[in-house]
Amino acid sequence: MRAFLLLLAGLGLAGAGAAEPTPDPAAAHALAGLTSWLATPRAQRPAVGDAAFAKVPLTKAAAVRAGELLWADHAAFLRATRADELKAKAIRIGEHELKFEVVPFGKNAAAPAGGRSLFLSLHGGGGAPAEVNDSQWRNQIALAQGYRPQEGLYVAPRAPTNSWKLWHEDHLDALFDRLIADLVVLENVNPNRVYVLGYSAGGDGVYQLGPRMADRWAAASMMAGHPNSASPLNLRNVPFAIQAGANDAAYRRNQVAAEWGKKLDALQAGDAGGYTHFTEVHEGKGHWMDLEDKKAIPWMEKFTRNPRPERVVWRRDSALHFSSYWLALPRATAGAGQEIRAERRGQTITLATTGGAALLVRLSDAMLDLDAPVTVQAGEKTVFTGRTPRTIGTLARTLAERGDRELMFSAEIAVPP
Repeated sequence: MRAFLLLLAGLGLAGAGAAEPTPDPAAAHALAGLTSWLATPRAQRPAVGDAAFAKVPLTKAAAVRAGELLWADHAAFLRATRADELKAKAIRIGEHELKFEVVPFGKNAAAPAGGRSLFLSLHGGGGAPAEVNDSQWRNQIALAQGYRPQEGLYVAPRAPTNSWKLWHEDHLDALFDRLIADLVVLENVNPNRVYVLGYSAGGDGVYQLGPRMADRWAAASMMAGHPNSASPLNLRNVPFAIQAGANDAAYRRNQVAAEWGKKLDALQAGDAGGYTHFTEVHEGKGHWMDLEDKKAIPWMEKFTRNPRPERVVWRRDSALHFSSYWLALPRATAGAGQEIRAERRGQTITLATTGGAALLVRLSDAMLDLDAPVTVQAGEKTVFTGRTPRTIGTLARTLAERGDRELMFSAEIAVPP
């Protein structure tokens, strides 16, 4: 009983005096259950989703505490299991290995509040022998001294393959997710200050991965690449820089850069507050821009990711992703070609979807008041209205899916097709 009362007190849920919050024994019991579950060796834990404590509605304070406990456990696991791969500078998932080099900046200064910035810098090359792509990788490492971010880690990965589509193969997303997660926990990287940039074939990758992994990036910079089949639609919340040489006519890189800039101009004109970007085609420059493109680095540094933006645009062209920001699709019904637009205003969420899929709307107290009713509208139809409970199960599931403490959510609404 004493431990139970201490837990209540620690949550600010118990105490003397009329000004104190009303105790919530159910939430405290749920947290006690979570604490016991976390104390069990990981290999012996039952599935958290099956546990009774994971389904109990939580108070706001209890949800915050549950999130802290789950994140601490997750971070401890990464520290225990990922240090070797970070030391070796090589991550392997299945048959693919991502090697990388790290160049630190501002290492003698105190880390900013929230952690260090991370710049993922993708090399050129493509459908060529390994030694050619290795040379391009070394060039990208050396570019760190030209780009010189104010602070943070400049990380140059080596593409796992030597195919022409170095940086938009399906295996890359999981490798980058893992690399980012490692650096957040083991190198104090701020998950809201992760940037991606790339040159030539690396620029091709930024055109692809910028929209595909939109909810990971604080900003992105494309240098001298080609978009192939990529669409800018998902870049609503990702500031995007486009630069190419005016004389870089191979594959129409110069013309396509200008065309993409115009696409983003049009998207921005129709969406106040979205699609921040700049486009520059450098006069007199060919495929190599003589480092004039370095202006993208201080431009990107101005931006920090908002993991819970008020508006999300998500076209699911790739079968790799089942969530974007605070939206998710059930794996059993998700398909390519689905397009979702969602907007949050106060306690109301408005959806417009194509593709006929069910949808999961994920929520937290950082977004709206979960102690008050929430309304979800699809077009003119109200598909949900009421309170939606915070639970440990939802927190644990969203953390397990994304491995990102900023993309943990305590509540979820299932919207039918």
